[in-house]
Amino acid sequence: MTGEQRNPPVKLSLPLEYQQDLFNELRSEDELVLLARGLGLLRIVINLLHTFDAAGNNLIVVVGADDRENGWIGEALAEHAAVSKSSMARGLSQVNTDAMSVGAREKMYAQGGIFSITSRILVVDLLSRLLNPETVTGLIILHSERIVATSIEAFIIRIFRQMNKQGFLKAFSDNPEPFTTGFSPLASMMRNLFLRKPSLWPRFHVTVAKSLEGRKKAEVIELEVPMTDGMKDIQNAILECVEVSIGELRKADTGLELDDWTLDSALHKSFDVIIRRQLDPIWHRVSFRTRQIVNDLTVLRGILHALLTYDAVSFNKYLDTILAAHQPPPGSTRQNQSPWLFLDAANTIFETAKQRVYSGMPAEGEAPASSDAFPDSLRPVLEEQPKWSLLAEVLEEIEQDNYLNPIPRDDSNSTILIMCSDQGTCRQLREYLQTMHVHPAEDSDDDDSQRKPSAMFMMRRKLRNYLDWKKSFARVSASLFAENQKVLDGFTDQRGNTNGYRGKGPPNKRRRVRGGAASAGAGRPVNGSLQLAEDKESQVASLMADIQPTDVDAMQKDEVEVDSLDDMEDYFELYDMNDLLVIHPYDGDMDEHVLEEVRPRYVIMYEPDAAFIRRVEVYRSSHEDRNIRVYFMYYGGSVEEQRYLSAVRKEKDAFTRLIKEKGNMALTFTHEGAAPTDPQEQFLRTVNTRIAGGGRLAATAEPPRVVVDVREFRSSLPSLLHGRSMIVIPCMLTVGDYVLTPTICIERKSVRDLVSSFKNGRLFNQAETMLQHYKHPMLLIEFDQNKSFTLDPFADHSFEKSIKSADDSRDLQSKIVLLTIAFPRLKIIWSSSPYQTAEIFEELKNKQDEPDPVRAVQIGLGLGEDPYEQQSFNTIPQDMLRAVPGVTAKNMMRLILEVRDLREVSNLGEAQLDEMVGKEAGRQVYRFFNRSVFDE
Repeated sequence: MTGEQRNPPVKLSLPLEYQQDLFNELRSEDELVLLARGLGLLRIVINLLHTFDAAGNNLIVVVGADDRENGWIGEALAEHAAVSKSSMARGLSQVNTDAMSVGAREKMYAQGGIFSITSRILVVDLLSRLLNPETVTGLIILHSERIVATSIEAFIIRIFRQMNKQGFLKAFSDNPEPFTTGFSPLASMMRNLFLRKPSLWPRFHVTVAKSLEGRKKAEVIELEVPMTDGMKDIQNAILECVEVSIGELRKADTGLELDDWTLDSALHKSFDVIIRRQLDPIWHRVSFRTRQIVNDLTVLRGILHALLTYDAVSFNKYLDTILAAHQPPPGSTRQNQSPWLFLDAANTIFETAKQRVYSGMPAEGEAPASSDAFPDSLRPVLEEQPKWSLLAEVLEEIEQDNYLNPIPRDDSNSTILIMCSDQGTCRQLREYLQTMHVHPAEDSDDDDSQRKPSAMFMMRRKLRNYLDWKKSFARVSASLFAENQKVLDGFTDQRGNTNGYRGKGPPNKRRRVRGGAASAGAGRPVNGSLQLAEDKESQVASLMADIQPTDVDAMQKDEVEVDSLDDMEDYFELYDMNDLLVIHPYDGDMDEHVLEEVRPRYVIMYEPDAAFIRRVEVYRSSHEDRNIRVYFMYYGGSVEEQRYLSAVRKEKDAFTRLIKEKGNMALTFTHEGAAPTDPQEQFLRTVNTRIAGGGRLAATAEPPRVVVDVREFRSSLPSLLHGRSMIVIPCMLTVGDYVLTPTICIERKSVRDLVSSFKNGRLFNQAETMLQHYKHPMLLIEFDQNKSFTLDPFADHSFEKSIKSADDSRDLQSKIVLLTIAFPRLKIIWSSSPYQTAEIFEELKNKQDEPDPVRAVQIGLGLGEDPYEQQSFNTIPQDMLRAVPGVTAKNMMRLILEVRDLREVSNLGEAQLDEMVGKEAGRQVYRFFNRSVFDE
């Protein structure tokens, strides 16, 4: 390329052999790259983009990158351009919002460069030829494991390949598991990507192993932490509940393959999602109990994760919220609580969790004589997480090692980097490290306790907050349940008006109750719900008095402080990287960025993560002048350890299967866009044989056209229509979603969208406008192809059938009937999937005139209105705003134009809302956002 010869040589940052080999492969041919997690996929993509950016005469489109990846790619490209001194480089341009006007996007595309464009905007620009596919040098597809046949990304690739046979196409992924599900999954993915060659790079690849193991390796110290007895008991009890739940599911006779429904599979992070996906097609035939157990698996897996990450007080608080969420509503007579709550193992979970926080509660029903053995008071236990003390020991060891054995200066900083699973754990460790040397006043005389790190101060503060929260939580629950009870009482009164004696005997009849009327049912709730022994107020008061802040506690900073950031120059300065302790959550490819920026000498992995271990290997092998020591912590014999080993094994098995399939995979040569069609068949399909009334035979070889609203490109239907050789014309439609002919307009609704449209009344307005402007208006109700073809799961009733509303119009099917009565000319189309919808559209268009896009856009617009006026507003907050009491279709537009976002709406005063939407509507909106849950 002459452009590259005129420019200075391009400098790359690929020091390892496998990175260089993969880069050379990508430069020479199009392929799907599957790289093991943690081996630096984004680094290879950035270097590849830099070579095209330095040439200066390319138009490259990056598809599938999220905001953080865009930020890193843009920063890295600018850095590479500065190092290489590439005068032609332009960096990364992002097109990720509709707010950018059509003219601005067209001007940007004409100038060329590297663009990261969101899929929905890109597909509209390609179809409308705002971005001519023939001018695109190539596509870079990230996260290709997400691409399925009906996805927008597959639609984009098909359009690009139909119009551009010369441009390159390179796809990347670091998640091999999705490529191994189904029949010949790799071949199917290659067809979706219009590629022929897969390139597989697992960790056990010869070149990768040589690159990471041949040089000086990082020093890794493995630390197995034993769990406490309480944690072991809770973990075993949770696993018993999971096992029982899976056993109940296997008994349900769902007719599905059950081999993978095992306790070992339940440790995988997406197990509950996989089960739900398998049950979705028969969800309407699944019993209530089975549905409940599927939801319970999600809850139990959450408890299992919380056990190892939360402190004892937060874990007990989490269990309190779970128990409250599983209580049946007041007035209910049906026992519908989750089955696992009635197991002995569930009692073990709740009781042991409470004993880890405080103990000394007297047993229920115990004789007063034995009260001396169990005093009527509680004492704090406040069990600490075992990893905390080990973390303190590791930090002390690092400090001593630095003092006694100073390492010769190298390119690393003396920074300590602690990696955790999430932000919550980061906050927990930060608070522990800040307060681990603070001890209560009664321990000040003990020198050993003063020297030994302890979480006592932090745990006492958490317990005080927990007891305060529990009081407030009880008040809120009572308030909400009282409100529900009022609704139920009103419902009962309405039902009782028809028959004054329904549900009870006549006044002249007496019913004998076993045990006497006064004691009948005493001590047991009406609905038979699970009741745990509650602490007495005197016990809680004594416990609260025992953990009141001491003088030492009062000297510590608050947990959360608000800083006005005034006089920043006097009080703020940059940290010295040599004396810094950084706590950071695992964040995928961004972790590589953290290692490069911080350059730590010590890394403490508070929780195991296979991908991060590889990133450390790559980092150490890439920088010979940087020493690094890694402390690898995990709970021995825990679910954490098993989950880590299972993830490594699953990735290895996935790569092994892919290697075998690649060896047996046949080449596919029908890649150039859509499948070819017979010219004679194409001609016959468009013949108009209606010659009655003096007409004449007309024929055209043009493919059929469909005008589609640009907001519909979130669904897969436009892609399927395009796959059936229809020309999809994206427009901003005011009336309808799809215009098939000059007389046929269709409003498409998924079932969930249909429910919300009925609730806010939007569907009636849409039906009315379609009837005004089109001869044949139609409502399409489209179901998901992977879910059941029935309205039962979406019906407007709760699981508690005993309190179902008497008003039949609230039922979804009744609302559809009312809609047809109100609009007799409105036709309703039922479709089981987008595939069937595409077939229906093809039949409806058969031998019909083609729609006029200009007229379709103008229909429904007032004089001088711009169809793209509302395009710059996000539709999801609009739907949320419609659900607010007092907001109507008339006053909503005023709110959207006057107020920036929903947060600003919620903070408006009643007077300000009155000016915008009127007095009554403003009062409703204000009361909705400012109502307190503590009020009766």
